Amino acid sequence: MFQTLRNAFKQKDIRKKLLIILGIILVYRLGCWLPIPGLNADAFSSITGDNPGFLNLLSSVSGGALANGSLLALGVVPYISASIIMQLLTVAIPALERISKSGEDGRKKIALYTRIAALVFSVMQAVAIVIAFSSNNAINLEAFGAGAPTWLVPLVVTVVLIAGGMFTLWLGEKITDLGIGNGVSLLIFVGIVSSAGTALLQSITGISENIEALWDILIFIAVLIVVFGLMVFVDLAERKIPVQYAKQVKGRKMYGGQSTMIPIKVNANGVLPIIFATALVTFPQLITQMFWPNSAFYNWWATWLGTGTPLYFVFNAIFIFFFSYFYAQISFNPEDVSRNLQQNGGFITGIRAGRPTTEYLKKINNRITLFGATYLSIIFIIPTLILSLIPMGGANLMTAFSVTGMLIVVSVALEFDKQLDAQMLMKNYRGFLK
Repeated sequence: MFQTLRNAFKQKDIRKKLLIILGIILVYRLGCWLPIPGLNADAFSSITGDNPGFLNLLSSVSGGALANGSLLALGVVPYISASIIMQLLTVAIPALERISKSGEDGRKKIALYTRIAALVFSVMQAVAIVIAFSSNNAINLEAFGAGAPTWLVPLVVTVVLIAGGMFTLWLGEKITDLGIGNGVSLLIFVGIVSSAGTALLQSITGISENIEALWDILIFIAVLIVVFGLMVFVDLAERKIPVQYAKQVKGRKMYGGQSTMIPIKVNANGVLPIIFATALVTFPQLITQMFWPNSAFYNWWATWLGTGTPLYFVFNAIFIFFFSYFYAQISFNPEDVSRNLQQNGGFITGIRAGRPTTEYLKKINNRITLFGATYLSIIFIIPTLILSLIPMGGANLMTAFSVTGMLIVVSVALEFDKQLDAQMLMKNYRGFLK
């Protein structure tokens, strides 16, 4: 990947795009540190740190913007929620499915609906944050003076949070327009890497006070390297199904007769099953901690189903399997693939066209999904337990180097590398044609 970046900077057009992307990322990182008037950043940070579950994950995705109580505290979370909901609705509602398959105009309409949904989620999350954090002295009601109405500060904070969420979406779309990678994914990548780098730097600077912690950090880094290697290996793994196209004579020309492959990725679902599972298990604890921190239900949930408990890992594994199969049915439709093959004169070697091809693809997809779900469950549970056993490094760095964050970093980095390769390949073809 570093070789790809070095080669990309040698080409003027691609170098210009990369510099613009770096400028947008700089603006985004500045927005993650600029405070909102009326917010107590220390209170925000303590509340986020006390919840090592989904709330802490949201803070790490935004590069610590939520913990800082900054202008871009919502980050890309509203857009992620809106995108997931729109993907599900596109499959569930036939009208939306027809729009999504109607070419460029359909994709523009779906993108517009996603932006509107992101605005709705931004409003909901901003209001929820203001209501929940007001009871924890995170919002100073007298920030605008003693004579100002008490509702003015919460209103300003809500509006700024909503504007920050939509501004983050605009930055991400500007990166996407340049044609190198998905802008929103790159912002998530930057946020996670920033949070992890800050946590690692704090741990390294603390070695002077406790020299024995050096071995813990070295072991922690070694485990991380192994985990990253496994993630990259599985992320690039795929099952290739051979496809043969029959020869067709049209007029005086002969078409077809080619051999190709249908690639099915082992981990086609990416990190979505883990995000869904983690959100579902930690959501009750998150809500009760915000609004009813002293209730008996919160104490019971934190004791038996809280982050790090045995039942927490068991239920996460169950939900990871459920969401893996659920999302696999959405992302890969064997009937559509079989129909397209038959219409274009293609067939899988040794399998009859039509229903047998559909059944074969469905069987292969189910087997690969089973392996992918098992991999996600293992990669979610085992590294978390191993890293938590490291005394100093694990305690300080586990929140920053979460398995979910590492999976996102790996997938985004590999996708960005592919986009850069495609850009340079296109540039070479243009030069050849000239």
